[in-house]
Amino acid sequence: MKLRNINGTPDTVYAGGSWMQYWEKFSGQKTTFCLAAGCVGKDLAGAHVQKADTRDASWYIYPLCIFHNERARELEVSDGYKLVPVDGVETCEN
Repeated sequence: MKLRNINGTPDTVYAGGSWMQYWEKFSGQKTTFCLAAGCVGKDLAGAHVQKADTRDASWYIYPLCIFHNERARELEVSDGYKLVPVDGVETCEN
């Protein structure tokens, strides 16, 4: 699956904890490494992403390492992990 990272979202936080905790809670999954193809980075963040090559403009959370989370480009990622929608989530601004 291809995703596009959304840069410029660091000031938005999930009121229940980190975005990584949000992904784990609502996906029912866990990972200890980055899910970008070929990456084994362990400094994980719940990255704000969109599906690439679709008309779906929704935002999702997906685990990526800090390196991949800081780049606004398309990434090939594992199909075995869920995208968790951000729509309707209670957030608070820093």
